[in-house]
Amino acid sequence: MEWNFESAENLVRALRAGDVTSAELTDAAIARIERDDQAINAICVPDFDRARAAARDADRARARGEGPGADRPLLGIPVTVKESYNVAGLPTTWGMPLHRDYVPAEDALQVSRLKAAGAVVLGKTNVPLGLQDVQSFNEIYGTTNNPWDHGRTAGGSSGGSAAALASGFGALSIGSDLAGSLRTPAHFCGVYAHKPTLGLAPSRGMVPPEAPALPVDLDLAVVGPMARTARDLTLLLDVMAGPDPLTSGVAHRVTLPPARHERLRDFRVLVLDEHPLLPAGAAVRAGVGRVAEALADGGARVERRSPLLPDLTEAALIYMQLLASGSSAQFPDARYEQLRARAAGLAADDRSLDAARLRGTVLSHREWIEVNYRREAHRHGWRRLFSAFDAVVCPVTPTPAFPHDHHPDPLERLIAIDGVAYPYFDQLVWAGLPTMPGLPATAVPAGRSPEGLPVGVQIVGPMFEDRTPLRLAELLERETGGFRAPERGVPARTASPRGT
Repeated sequence: MEWNFESAENLVRALRAGDVTSAELTDAAIARIERDDQAINAICVPDFDRARAAARDADRARARGEGPGADRPLLGIPVTVKESYNVAGLPTTWGMPLHRDYVPAEDALQVSRLKAAGAVVLGKTNVPLGLQDVQSFNEIYGTTNNPWDHGRTAGGSSGGSAAALASGFGALSIGSDLAGSLRTPAHFCGVYAHKPTLGLAPSRGMVPPEAPALPVDLDLAVVGPMARTARDLTLLLDVMAGPDPLTSGVAHRVTLPPARHERLRDFRVLVLDEHPLLPAGAAVRAGVGRVAEALADGGARVERRSPLLPDLTEAALIYMQLLASGSSAQFPDARYEQLRARAAGLAADDRSLDAARLRGTVLSHREWIEVNYRREAHRHGWRRLFSAFDAVVCPVTPTPAFPHDHHPDPLERLIAIDGVAYPYFDQLVWAGLPTMPGLPATAVPAGRSPEGLPVGVQIVGPMFEDRTPLRLAELLERETGGFRAPERGVPARTASPRGT
């Protein structure tokens, strides 16, 4: 039997029934990586010897009578880990050549939780330089290609993880998300991802190389699960969620409220496909439309607009300022002063996304507090919205996966939306919609573009009600078909990376 594209849930059943061993699953995954990953380049740091040893340990544990129960729900399941997580004995570089030889001595908290749950770690997946791109390429490990079209990006910054899942390299992966870094690669590669509520899953040990692995309350950024089914997202989120024992002094188990509804027809859903600052391309709007149609056919209450929706223009400007404000702390003084001078020269009425990013880069603490206060007002607006709706469905980005573009200055890159060029980082407005207020968002497949590329949407839910968008994702999977593996033998288009 071909096991590589089975869900983790089905693999757990097969292991329990004795239909397969963890050693066999691990060997099958490694064989597929060795066969296919030269073209994809998703697994940048393989760890096959230790994976095989962990699989043998899992099989021995099962032979002793241990099962994949509440304490070890992933016993024997092959998984991958984003390169940015510390894994003892493996390099953590974040794609930065200066740190190519850095090897941490301890696992990140989430890696420890994976291993405690019985998962078999196959290796680490590729990322962009410093995790700061919508593509995954760097000088150390090269470029990760989209499994559907090798001339296109797999997304970033969790692009290696999404490409690995779409290629059958393990059943699950863990990534992170500040600017769509879980959801965008899932959308581009046709898999599932969940951006948890801010603070739900601790990130200790998912730190830049040589930085101390301390508990940190991050602003905007989260760590979260990736998978090929919605139910697998829930399985992995339950392993990841819960407080850091260093700060809480308690075990990591956490009880989230149940989904608001179990049946599709009981959901109230607001569907969006228009943003005042950036159009969504036709292929993405069609994907949103397919989901809206599936919701309506299933009896859900679907609406296209609501006066309760917080102002999307202001939300995007707040998000861009907060996003940029976290990037400048380590800038050299001369560079920072240059940016301050440029920001001072902006027209007072310039409310462009570029201006928001520039102003955000040089926010004073006093100014940051004011922007943060406006964020709190938006959070309250979302609470009001979710008294009338259970979820919001909207794009992840305005386009499917785009051709590799490695221009050395990202500010010089453009994103083409139905043939019209826009600033490269403007595509983050949809990713920022749930990120700025800290809301959970589940990325789900929504069919294909006319070119045959995956298209996804995100399902945004109420804060700390992560099970609501996850349940809706599961119900939609039954209606829309969910993940489909890329066809082998289909020639990739020949778009070439710029600047490489």
